[in-house]
Amino acid sequence: MPPHAGTPGNGRPVVSFGEPEVGYRERSWGVRVPPRIAAVAACVVLGLGLIGGAATGSWLIGDSGDDSGGDSFAKAGELWHSVPVDQLFPPTVDGRGAGPGGADRTWTRIAVAPDSGCTDAFDPLLRKALAPVGCERLLRATYTDATQSYVTTVGLLFTDADAAAMRDMDKRFTKDGLDTRTDLMPLPYAAKNTLAADFGAKQRASWTISVLTDAPVVAYAVSGWADGRAVDTPEPAEQAMESGDTTPVAQSGLGNEAQGLADRVERALRKTVTSPPEQPS
Repeated sequence: MPPHAGTPGNGRPVVSFGEPEVGYRERSWGVRVPPRIAAVAACVVLGLGLIGGAATGSWLIGDSGDDSGGDSFAKAGELWHSVPVDQLFPPTVDGRGAGPGGADRTWTRIAVAPDSGCTDAFDPLLRKALAPVGCERLLRATYTDATQSYVTTVGLLFTDADAAAMRDMDKRFTKDGLDTRTDLMPLPYAAKNTLAADFGAKQRASWTISVLTDAPVVAYAVSGWADGRAVDTPEPAEQAMESGDTTPVAQSGLGNEAQGLADRVERALRKTVTSPPEQPS
């Protein structure tokens, strides 16, 4: 309806409007917008804003979304050959609050494995468990803590799978508890002439495996003592980090080493896929 249906005294009917709702104001150019229309318009604007915000945050929370999510998923699968190693595995990783009781941690990279396939990188049983998603490329690096007491290998397995296959694999690992089985621990990368030279299968103390659903990637980390001591009873990081656990692995904080470093490498992966890659110097 027009803003003024008639003027008293000109022979036309006079249409009056009710008083505006509390807080309602007329536009400065003199056009009165009915409260209901203004409310609807505000809801539309708010809804569009929420949709836009959800799309922006979908990668960060693990939701693949629609078209943009698909683009992010595909982009993540190409990072192994398009991003400098220092972006995926920084020379130094800040682990603020990552240690036992919220203590800070700092990890220094001591070795980077050549990118490879998965034939000799996993125990046969873990390789079989991961077979449904395939192996496009495996990237690994080994770090030590600031005291050089521990060594931790972190890995990024880039798969051949689509988003549906990654979701299925994630459900399987979670539902069947495959990520906590001691016969499915990842192997460390024992680089010669480094603190990790004696970091072999028998030295594995704690580990974590994460099947991502917003990228064709399986991220993992496995930790142990830097002095090469063997471990009779390794513990998954989630268990070793529980309050009250008094095992040597838990008391040493090796669960925190594995989980903290894996988390931060995974964050770096997500950050990389949402920003232009840095050019090597």
